[in-house]
Amino acid sequence: MLIETDLTGVPVVVVGVPSETGPVVERYERCGAVVSVWDQPAAAGVADVAAAGAGHTGARLAVVVGRARSWPETTGLRKRCIVVEEPAASLSRGRVVLVGAGPGGPGTMTVDAVRALADADVVLADRLASVGDLARFAPGAEIVDVGKRPGHHAVPQREIEALMVERAQQGLTVVRLKGGDPYVFGRGSEEVAAAVAAGLPVTVVPGVTSAVAVPGAAGIPVTQREVSHLFTVVSGHAPLTSEQAASLARLGGTIVFLMGVQNLVPLTSALLAAGLDRDTPAAVVERGLTPDMRSLTSPLGRLAEEAAHARVSAPAVIVIGDVVRQSDVWARRLTVREPSTSGTGTGPGERAQRHTASGPERVEAG
Repeated sequence: MLIETDLTGVPVVVVGVPSETGPVVERYERCGAVVSVWDQPAAAGVADVAAAGAGHTGARLAVVVGRARSWPETTGLRKRCIVVEEPAASLSRGRVVLVGAGPGGPGTMTVDAVRALADADVVLADRLASVGDLARFAPGAEIVDVGKRPGHHAVPQREIEALMVERAQQGLTVVRLKGGDPYVFGRGSEEVAAAVAAGLPVTVVPGVTSAVAVPGAAGIPVTQREVSHLFTVVSGHAPLTSEQAASLARLGGTIVFLMGVQNLVPLTSALLAAGLDRDTPAAVVERGLTPDMRSLTSPLGRLAEEAAHARVSAPAVIVIGDVVRQSDVWARRLTVREPSTSGTGTGPGERAQRHTASGPERVEAG
């Protein structure tokens, strides 16, 4: 994808039938490219467009769309410029696309998520999405921050849904960009229902959930052979009932709490009261998959105290179970420069820190 490339003034030729090229042309124009279109299979015509491009400078890039990929005449383009092939784009506007942005920076977004943003007219973004980076992924789109913060919903859920429907009914492609995966504590099903009730086309682009990715980034697998063959993901928005805590304690395996920092004391207290051993390994992974990621490990009985001492704040993922011991293995690994997921050139392992309940010393870990 060329979404992150500055195409201002670059001549681009888009090859394909009009019913398939509309959004592609629009996307490259939003990126600043000077776009020419060739919509018929004719050897001489395609060659002429590639040579002339937009004006006299000659096309540097050709985008061959949909059925045009089978036109034999497009073979000659590869001798003249860079050729990118794309599937047929839909001209259907007035639609809603729920997109999971993943748990961290742009590097955790899927290719389909990037494509959806590139076609967006409007982006309604959660606070967990990197709003500051969206201009390069959704060039020319209107970006609206509708993110919720703990205890403060600046834009209530029903207003988000109303705004989403209103913009789509104006004939716009609306991307509802959500942290993690839209269906993991993301109220994605409610937003799909609102689009369906309004008679709008709606699709969902799955995202990487923090329930798995964030512990993994700290060296904690949620499952491990002969250690844990199951994991349970629990919303930490509200304290556990005694029945819920007892069920989790009996079930065993790995427990993952999302959005539970505010309720860390009642959550851990409930599990201890339900019979979970105080020495059960536990961890809190803060700001996962960002350059500021850090993790704290502690026995369950001291986790809330240690987290308060370290001033842990949201967003963070809480992991409870024997798999947390693997973070010690991770801490002893040979470190290398890790790929960046933040768009800043710094990988999450380079600034992340690990704390243990054994003392104030900090050791480097991913």
